[in-house]
Amino acid sequence: MHTVVTSLVAQGGSVAEASGVTSLAWLLVALPLLGAAVLLLGGRRADRFGPLLAVGLSWASFLVGLVIIVAMLGRSGAARAEHLTLWSWIPAGGFQLPAGMLVDQLSMAFVMLVTFVGSLIHVYSLGYMSHDPDKRRFFAYLNFFVAAMLLLVLADSYALLFVGWEGVGLASYLLIGFWNRNPAFATAANKAFVVNRIGDLGLTLGIALIFATFGRVDFASVAAGAPHASQGTLTAIGLLLLIGACGKSAQFPLQSWLGDAMAGPTPVSALIHAATMVTAGVYLVVRSHPIFDAAPNARLGVVVVGAITLLFGAVVGCAKDDIKKALAASTMSQIGYMMLAAGLGPIGYAFAIFHLVNHGFYKAGMFLGAGSVMHGMDDQVNMRRFGNLSGAMKVTWVTFGVGWLAILGVPPFSGFWSKDKIIEAAFIGDGWRPWVFGLAALIGAGITAFYMSRLFFMTFHGTKRWTDDVHPHESPLTMTVPMVVLAVGSAFLGLILGPTGGFTHWLEPVVGGGTEGDPVIAVPILMVLTLLLVAAGVAYAWLLYWRDSVPEVAPQGSLVTQAARQDLYQDAINEGLFMRPGIHLTRSLVFADSKGVDGAFGGLAALVGGLSARARRLQNGYVRSYALTMLLGVVAILGAVWVIS
Repeated sequence: MHTVVTSLVAQGGSVAEASGVTSLAWLLVALPLLGAAVLLLGGRRADRFGPLLAVGLSWASFLVGLVIIVAMLGRSGAARAEHLTLWSWIPAGGFQLPAGMLVDQLSMAFVMLVTFVGSLIHVYSLGYMSHDPDKRRFFAYLNFFVAAMLLLVLADSYALLFVGWEGVGLASYLLIGFWNRNPAFATAANKAFVVNRIGDLGLTLGIALIFATFGRVDFASVAAGAPHASQGTLTAIGLLLLIGACGKSAQFPLQSWLGDAMAGPTPVSALIHAATMVTAGVYLVVRSHPIFDAAPNARLGVVVVGAITLLFGAVVGCAKDDIKKALAASTMSQIGYMMLAAGLGPIGYAFAIFHLVNHGFYKAGMFLGAGSVMHGMDDQVNMRRFGNLSGAMKVTWVTFGVGWLAILGVPPFSGFWSKDKIIEAAFIGDGWRPWVFGLAALIGAGITAFYMSRLFFMTFHGTKRWTDDVHPHESPLTMTVPMVVLAVGSAFLGLILGPTGGFTHWLEPVVGGGTEGDPVIAVPILMVLTLLLVAAGVAYAWLLYWRDSVPEVAPQGSLVTQAARQDLYQDAINEGLFMRPGIHLTRSLVFADSKGVDGAFGGLAALVGGLSARARRLQNGYVRSYALTMLLGVVAILGAVWVIS
């Protein structure tokens, strides 16, 4: 297999070596990484200039990406992809793996999203974290987070991708637990870390199996060799990669950490849930499309995971009163749409990334809007204590409202151009699959309209339910300007990229494209059905949470509501199936080790020591004892001789 792969790559499976401005791609990672190093190593001396340096370096990384993507637009098709070799990383006999960057349409789409939205979050953090004494360390972690994510998406091999992957995991742990003086926040960080390690184990085994199968781990070699590998092996690799994707992207069954991740400062929530960490799993699946294209069973697994998660997150979001946790459930559901699209194959890869980019804008805007509400409400997060904030926080209300319309998929806002395409693609196919997955996507759109309208109405409309000590006010410009920019993107980005199919055509040379037939339901009918479900969800939320007064204490609700408040008992299930059996297994192993292994060695040592002590008594220094011993020895020898003879 290794010989076949090498031959195929030599025949044109690789891309051109970087030249011109593309050779500056290493700065994309180096600049924010430099900021993190200066802020962490500079100590308190960097307190005054550190946050501004972090913001400046993040924007500098965006400008480098902008220059590169403008240069890419001057080329066409596959010629836009270039490879940048950095240094010889792993030389091991015949195995040579340089550290390199793959600068193509897919990676640059992520670069622009991560650097632009990430830089806006940096600016927002200047106002949000202005009174925090440890803000220098916070900005260092933000820079490190951006650098790790950029390394992940620019890596030219699974090995280098894994370095960025683990860097994102470390950064998320540090940021979620930033206020670790609160034990609950520290626990949330540990939970995110542990659950992600489970997913990372799947990714590690997947990379190991890739190396065992192809003899290489770079993307070009894997893409060239995938058609020649056995389908069983490719299915195993695809499922292992899917486990890794589920951990990072909070997909079923590794989604339990996402709601608890709201323990971090709100800018962290926006960064994790919009532009970086949770999108990594979608990127991994799409980047690995040669494997999934050749392994239909693994691809089916991706669709099943996406369909379950999009409904799971939507149901949970309907019952959350914590504004950030409701948005977290929404993120889980929206990533489910992306995974579903990625599992549909060539007809869905580009739509998954398109929805990911749109989601990055409107979800970041809504998280920053939630932070603005918290800023004006003395850090309260309970929406039952909000209401009628539209008058006191007009900018936050308008910008959040734009994001709300975008996530609902109301035309012409950005979500309409990507989510509706995913719904249409889900209805393409034969047999039962288009009906099951298409209906899941369609029903999810209706539930999304309900729970997001519930959140919007409970926060900004209806009767005010503020406590007496709260005086709502608008946030400073450092917070509202990024919100306005993201709202503009939420309103017009899809309109710019969607109608002509420009973005999907941009990605096609990398991820493929085309159609596999028409939906089982005509597209105009699907659009009408989707909009009717959205309208029904909004109307029902209006009846419950705007027209009628919202009780300040949540009613008991139905069994489904109670289950949704408990995240459909995902923590209880994990505790019952894994944590407690794991604890008992660990205790059993400790007991067996201490009483069995240690006991055996300890008992042997005690036996030797006891025998030695008794033997030592024979050496007492008395001549009569020695004479008696000699006499007994002579008698024993004579007796033995007599018996033998």
